[in-house]
Amino acid sequence: MDNLLKDMLEQNKKTVGTFFSMGSSEAVEALGIAGMDYVILDKEHGPYGVETVQQYIRAAERRNITPLVRVKDFTRPSILKVLDVGARGIIIPMIRSKKEVEKVVEFAKYYPQGRRGVAFTRSSSYGDVKSLEDYFKEANEKTLVLPQCETRECVENIHDILNTEGVDGIFIGPYDLSQAFGKPGRVSDPEIQDIIDKVLAACKEHNKYSFIYAPDKETASDYFKRGFDSVAIGMDILLYIETFRDIANMPR
Repeated sequence: MDNLLKDMLEQNKKTVGTFFSMGSSEAVEALGIAGMDYVILDKEHGPYGVETVQQYIRAAERRNITPLVRVKDFTRPSILKVLDVGARGIIIPMIRSKKEVEKVVEFAKYYPQGRRGVAFTRSSSYGDVKSLEDYFKEANEKTLVLPQCETRECVENIHDILNTEGVDGIFIGPYDLSQAFGKPGRVSDPEIQDIIDKVLAACKEHNKYSFIYAPDKETASDYFKRGFDSVAIGMDILLYIETFRDIANMPR
């Protein structure tokens, strides 16, 4: 099992991805051709079932872009099924406590870190592995577990969450975070930016990866300068609209 994104992070390389919304394998391939490091297949807000996500993961693998999945919640079926079809990592929304994250790790990691269900699925080449023990070790090392920090409780419990064995890092959702602190959409507000810096500092303290969403390149550049390891910029369909709006409004 390979994970090109994890390999880059381990080499201290800054990485960039985007959220996927356009709903076609060709769109996933195009992101890989463009040179993006990873794509986030969104099952929290997106309409996709596991069968469809599996096709997008295949397209990502073909073009060497790492497929992550934002699951809809932290229940066992939500986590298990996307990992079984080949997701290289999961982003878990609306996390509030260490107890919730411990359940995520239990469902996402094999023995001895967790109790992920064992089945000969696509992620294990349908059982065509040298040994189950070796596969467990590799899967545990290569599968990224990224709780999403977008609640007041997550900020309050950030050190306990980051100190949970099996957690690789944090993905900050600035917009939901701004809502959680009573300033919906005011991401640039100094209080929200201070909270973002607090979470970033906690990631550095615990030697865990720091991910964040940015709406554009300029914001992403600022986050990189502040020390973030990775930024997911925009969403494919928004960039599509923006590009063609610019073309539609060109001088004629």
